[in-house]
Amino acid sequence: MTTSVETEVQTTQVYQLFIKASPERVWEAITKPELIVRYFYGALFDAPPVAGGRWRAWTVDHSQALNDGEIIEIDPPRRFVHGWKALYDPELATEEESRVTWEIEPQEGGYSKLTVVHDRLEGAPKTAANVAGGWMLILSGLKTLVETGEPIVDFASA
Repeated sequence: MTTSVETEVQTTQVYQLFIKASPERVWEAITKPELIVRYFYGALFDAPPVAGGRWRAWTVDHSQALNDGEIIEIDPPRRFVHGWKALYDPELATEEESRVTWEIEPQEGGYSKLTVVHDRLEGAPKTAANVAGGWMLILSGLKTLVETGEPIVDFASA
């Protein structure tokens, strides 16, 4: 008897965490390239996001494009929505652009709730499988950087 197990890829991935910081401080950490590079696998984004622009990331030496996506919505310090196309792998680069939504909600007691939704992954199943494990390290690194000033792994100097 042969048993086949298929792994179901989630086309909507939701991550939530609490960060001991104001929404403004969390916003800064998710939109300032010099902070992002420290926890986001060393991805160096071109510039802070601008409505209608592109959200592009490169290796620190600019030798390889890593991600690209349209900036869909910016509402500081509450909401940031952008497209996501992984360029660091040729197979992933052929898939459709997905979407990432960052929502920051202030909480009583001086902390924030951050919700990240990566959706529209129906046309990007390999990307969905690839990023499923990566988001938790990114978000844990963001939280640690904001709360302590140091990332879990400093990708910028690795």
